[in-house]
Amino acid sequence: MFNRTLPRFAGFVYRENRVPYYQRLFQSHDGKRQWWKTGRSGAILYPYYISLYGTSAGMFHSVDRLANPYSTANLYDLSVTLYAMIRITLGHKTFFGKD
Repeated sequence: MFNRTLPRFAGFVYRENRVPYYQRLFQSHDGKRQWWKTGRSGAILYPYYISLYGTSAGMFHSVDRLANPYSTANLYDLSVTLYAMIRITLGHKTFFGKD
């Protein structure tokens, strides 16, 4: 069904060896962190930073809302969360019942 020379057409066999290039790149002492050395680093790291700091900001916002003693909805959220954590600690996987 597949020909044995299929990888040759995909560019896997007759391809330039990039190991020495990347070895020189990553072992050069240019003052950059290792994860910022390539040109594609920003495309990977900026979405990661957005998700990291975005979830941290959401967590701090939630903690700030729970710290407000004048809101009844926050106390309800806290009680439901604590109830669920206690049930999971005891081995139950649902809010009600034996499972």
